[in-house]
Amino acid sequence: MKAWESVAAARDLAGLEAGADMAPFVVARPPAGTPGGPLVFASPHSGRIYPAPMMDASHLDAAAIRRSEDAYVDRLIERGPAFGASTIAARLARVFLDVNREPWELDPAMFEDELPPYARGGGARVAAGLGAIARVVREGEEIYARKLSFAEARARVEAAHRPYHEALAGLIGEARDRHGVAILIDWHSMPAAAARQARVGAGGGAGADMVLGDRFGAACSPALPRLVELELTARGYAVARNTPFAGGYTTEHYGRPARRVHALQIEIDRALYLDEAALAPAAGFARLKADLEGVFAALAGADWTGF
Repeated sequence: MKAWESVAAARDLAGLEAGADMAPFVVARPPAGTPGGPLVFASPHSGRIYPAPMMDASHLDAAAIRRSEDAYVDRLIERGPAFGASTIAARLARVFLDVNREPWELDPAMFEDELPPYARGGGARVAAGLGAIARVVREGEEIYARKLSFAEARARVEAAHRPYHEALAGLIGEARDRHGVAILIDWHSMPAAAARQARVGAGGGAGADMVLGDRFGAACSPALPRLVELELTARGYAVARNTPFAGGYTTEHYGRPARRVHALQIEIDRALYLDEAALAPAAGFARLKADLEGVFAALAGADWTGF
């Protein structure tokens, strides 16, 4: 049994409810008889499990604390295996532990005890309250009613971040070993307000339906975002590049074109598929899902031999 398949240890570390299904993520591979390919799809922010110990420390209710979810992105990509892609989707909520951050990117002000030197995070994300353990939800509302302990942070990293990335690295390694190349797509959604801030095309037109982030060319061959953009624009979507989202920890950490691992982040405007107030799929969900499956088919049929 792999380390990340042992959920009991994660429960003990994180103080999760005994007997509950708290698996930190779910992996799906192409079904038997379906030709596999080099594609790996990840959804790090769609988790909907909020462990009771975390909720006990919060003064937000269940509706308010969900505002930071990339809600239902896991369902948008769930048919990836039918197109030869392996998928991984986090199940623990991003505010419990954000697996798209460096694991020790922590805000010292959130903790009652002194953090070890390696866990004294800084930078714009931590200052904004959006480190590995978020201090605020997207609207800036404080999550916690008390200070946390470093032991709690360490337990969350062990329960969520470490096993997720062991599994993701394994999927990427399998793809590269079998096909000579791995193509990682990290799927996200952005609030409609953020989508309106994006700029499309050379003229800088306002608003985008999707933002492709490749770390300004560092995380993948330019052919990958070019193919995705062509497929999306052919379906009527306005696509921006790298602004306001150039790619997070996952894209930066795994995107190594020289080693034949290409990583691309895709941000989807939630207004396309989600009732943001109710956090429920909206009327456009089915159309968007079908359109994305057209993109999956194009990726599955692409010639990756030159990558």
